[in-house]
Amino acid sequence: MSCAFSAARVAMARGEVPIGAAIARNGRVLARAGNQVLSDRDPAAHAEILAIRRACLALASERLYGCDIYVTLEPCAMCAAAISFARLRRLYFAAPDPKSGGVEHGVRFFAGPSCHHAPEVYGGIRESEAALMLRSFFEARR
Repeated sequence: MSCAFSAARVAMARGEVPIGAAIARNGRVLARAGNQVLSDRDPAAHAEILAIRRACLALASERLYGCDIYVTLEPCAMCAAAISFARLRRLYFAAPDPKSGGVEHGVRFFAGPSCHHAPEVYGGIRESEAALMLRSFFEARR
């Protein structure tokens, strides 16, 4: 989770919403990324999507069997779908996202009938730290 927080801080320094993701297998970090929506002018450049793409390249596979993803905020529905399609084993996230989350809130993608693979999900890891980072970021923008 430390790598995900580091990536979130880098994203925040670039003016992006401070969300970070890291993917690991067997204790080795394969990929990490922070949001790049603004810098890439790409609404799909969420941290999870970018980390999944990088991990797939690192493993030369479209499936990330045996890999775990760590994210500083509950993934949205788009990212939850990508996590499912990539066949990630476990999802660890810090803060819940009642407004835009797609795992424990909103569409609850992994519980839907169209979900072909649901990872094990563990939320609330370093939740207060992630919530403070996000709150500080948005307060500074107002």
